[in-house]
Amino acid sequence: MKSAENSLPYNSHVPARIVRCRKKNHLTQKEVAAYLGIKQQTYSEYERGKTAMHIEDFLALARLFNVSMDFICGASNLESEFPRY
Repeated sequence: MKSAENSLPYNSHVPARIVRCRKKNHLTQKEVAAYLGIKQQTYSEYERGKTAMHIEDFLALARLFNVSMDFICGASNLESEFPRY
């Protein structure tokens, strides 16, 4: 189980960015939630800014959407690719 201490605080960019990326990739909330291993309702709360996302979910979404963590978090406006090592 994920703990609250592993979640990042939301800023106003996070919900809008994850919605934008999900739609750009033609995915439903249900599909993204299944990828994250969470309920669709929980993912919906992420998109509405009602629940803070866990760090692991930020990383997973960056990989899924092929964008940087900085973009999702609002630290950058550049939709650069997720780094591949």
